[in-house]
Amino acid sequence: MSAGNRIAIIAVGFVAMVLAFVALRPADEDATSATTPTATERTTTTPQTAVTSPPTTTTAAAPAGPETVTVAVRGGQPVDGVQEIDVDSGDAIRIRVTADAPEEVHLHGYDIEKPVGPGEPAVFDIDDANLEGIFEIELHGSAVQIASLRVSP
Repeated sequence: MSAGNRIAIIAVGFVAMVLAFVALRPADEDATSATTPTATERTTTTPQTAVTSPPTTTTAAAPAGPETVTVAVRGGQPVDGVQEIDVDSGDAIRIRVTADAPEEVHLHGYDIEKPVGPGEPAVFDIDDANLEGIFEIELHGSAVQIASLRVSP
């Protein structure tokens, strides 16, 4: 064996010992554990990639709108009998009346009168039911009560 081969074998052995020392040495808890992973950590830790999301905007949901109560009139009479509609003072309410014959619908107390007939419902939109009490809703021409509106404090 020549002198050059001996030096090469010693150099390879030395490099192997340095690599083994570096790979197997215990980590310094204060200085390197937070910043330098150990050999085991290097082989088992998956890299984290930063994911950026576009800025989000928050929009308020559109209000659902007032409660709609439908009263159907057939043959001059309320289909399900006289309906009782209960709301609290300040509530919004929509009352929709359908009929199979032309007539006028009157909401007493609020003194609103609307025509109704086939294909033409009468719609009462009350944004602020602020008159408290019980109010009759009737077919004005025939004076038939079809509903009552109760507004409670």
